[in-house]
Amino acid sequence: MALAEALLTLALAAPAPAGAAPRPLDPVSVWIGGFQPRSDTTVTAGARNDEFDLRGELNFERDLGLERRQPVSHFRLDFLAGERQGISLEYYGFSRDNEVRLAREIEYDGRLYAAQAEVRGELDYAFSSAAWRWWFGEESTVWGLGLGIAHYRVATAFEGQATVEGIEVDGRSESRDAAFAPLLALGWRHAASEKLRFYAEVSGVAKKGGPLQGHIVDTALGLEWFPLKRLGLALEYGGTHIRLDRERDGSDGAGDARLDLELRGPSLFLRLR
Repeated sequence: MALAEALLTLALAAPAPAGAAPRPLDPVSVWIGGFQPRSDTTVTAGARNDEFDLRGELNFERDLGLERRQPVSHFRLDFLAGERQGISLEYYGFSRDNEVRLAREIEYDGRLYAAQAEVRGELDYAFSSAAWRWWFGEESTVWGLGLGIAHYRVATAFEGQATVEGIEVDGRSESRDAAFAPLLALGWRHAASEKLRFYAEVSGVAKKGGPLQGHIVDTALGLEWFPLKRLGLALEYGGTHIRLDRERDGSDGAGDARLDLELRGPSLFLRLR
């Protein structure tokens, strides 16, 4: 959080130049970069029928030995349709997998994966959104409200040597789900000069009902620096919290799963305007 506090201090202290107020918004803004977060990924799954009701938890970093820091590609496109309105498009996604020998037993999705078994886990996640933005304010500082729609996709897989009702089998549990949900975004932009800007962003997605439901919350605080008129860099510190629940029914019984994913860390963007 030290980086976020430093960015906020700079934004409040930086003086604006004399004369015309610098612009906090551009007709077109392109963001191409990456997120270098520290992750914490937990998948909880349960299986049930007339004879049993089992539940297990898998942490990708702890149980599968995944590195907590891995780059995440991130793209944005903003453009104005008039003075104070515009469209914002965003996409980010990542894929993680690893194979490891278990050091302890894991009960997951109706199966018991014994210690010393070779197991493999996979997680694939993608998020995209489109929102209409309204900007309010005067001169070098504006506040924004965005309403739109988001699409998210989650795929998980876990396989290895498992025991089901005392019988040893090659167990595999997998899911592939996607959903649309409404998006709400709040933003703040301040231009200290034509070359230096500061911004803050909070957005949220929530959905109830259907096979895939839950919420996604994104926060960000950053600065933009333009050494050239049309080309610059943006340094950002942000976090994402994802909690998605899935229900399933089948001939062999019913089940449910939950994805809990925390991402927190810095981002660096190439900025074009």
